[in-house]
Amino acid sequence: MDYYGESASSFAEKIEVQRSSISHILSGRNKPSLDFVLKILSSFPEVNLYWLLNGKGEFPTVEKKSITQETFKIPNSQTNLDFEEIIEKKPTSNSIEDKTIERIVIFYSDGTFKNYKN
Repeated sequence: MDYYGESASSFAEKIEVQRSSISHILSGRNKPSLDFVLKILSSFPEVNLYWLLNGKGEFPTVEKKSITQETFKIPNSQTNLDFEEIIEKKPTSNSIEDKTIERIVIFYSDGTFKNYKN
């Protein structure tokens, strides 16, 4: 709201929610629902979902760079490897093998989501 110079009333109008919903969230009485978050993203597509949910990342979203071959360098400068050769390479130390996936959340355009936990 501050970034856009919006009052609580005008922000509520833009995202099509009641003014009281904004007031309750700002006061800490309620937490925003998934529907509320999706309405913000629908009205303000430049808002980064991760930033909105966690307060981390960038806002507004910076322009994404196109992915080039330079972006993803293959170890040892072997650029002619096929996919099978790449996935068969042994991971080095500090690899993602030391980490496990804890949770994956998929958000669908109709406002629903699926939460997968390990």
